Order: sequence, then structure tokens, then C-alpha cells
Amino acid sequence: MPKYSIVLQYDEADDIYVAIVPELKGCMAHGKTQADAVREINIAMELMVESMLEDGEELPRPLTQNSKIA
Repeated sequence: MPKYSIVLQYDEADDIYVAIVPELKGCMAHGKTQADAVREINIAMELMVESMLEDGEELPRPLTQNSKIA
């Protein structure tokens, strides 16, 4: 599986950490701790990539440090 970026943000209103994968539109997860959020986003990424491949969709290229997030 490609190595995609993970962005972690703390949501004070819900007291959770939210994980987002910028390259995979709509791929989000959350957890009570940072570790929980990362574990959940890894599961979500795996399922999304698997689904995209099964549907014949092209996977987006991983961002690099010098990439711009669209």
C-alpha cells in the first residue's frame, strides 16, 4: 500500500483526535487518544484502498514534503 500522509487534529468540542488522509478524499477516523486515531485511520486507509482497487480506480500518488495539498 502506498504511504499516505496522516494529519492529526484535536477536536476540543468532542474531546477526540481526528485523523485525516489528504490524498484519499473522505478518509477520516477518530479516537480518544492519538494512538487510537492513528490505529483507526490505518484501518480506514486499508479499506478505502482495497475498495478503490476492486472498483478499478487509480490510487492517488502519496504527497511528499514538497507537495501541495489540494
